Amino acid sequence: MDNVRRELAVAAEAGGAEASALAERLTAPLASAIRLALLDALSAASDEITRDLAPGSVEVRLRAGEASFAVTLPAVDQAAPAAPAPPAAPEPPVPDEEGATARINFRLPENLKTRVEEAAAAQGRSVNAWLVRAASAALQPSEWATPPAPTSGHRGAQRYTGWVS
Repeated sequence: MDNVRRELAVAAEAGGAEASALAERLTAPLASAIRLALLDALSAASDEITRDLAPGSVEVRLRAGEASFAVTLPAVDQAAPAAPAPPAAPEPPVPDEEGATARINFRLPENLKTRVEEAAAAQGRSVNAWLVRAASAALQPSEWATPPAPTSGHRGAQRYTGWVS
């Protein structure tokens, strides 16, 4: 806020004494408005991070006029040893995130929504990120989705590639 006050005073000096006096009177209301706008921006950022960090979370806390972040990581069950993870399926390519984005309304049955949320949480992704990857994977051509080329009739000559989860 001190920087904003200084910059406003410097800009007001160009307008003379009357402009400087007006700038001085405006600094208090501007300070409150700027703090509120910054807090809104920090809150929006923490909401976005929380969606990607689920089931963990990030909160913005305001104490004595100072904003701070509180990060809550997901609980890890230490009681039972983790079973070895199955081999990971190959990750579909990440869509071009620098391109334009579009918003759509997506309606699905409640039980499917619950399964999507669980799958996203299991991968540590937001539902949106999970759905984008799922759509990208579904639209990628894959070797195993095409039928094998006809062979000379020998059953052992067929070749299958791909992965199973």
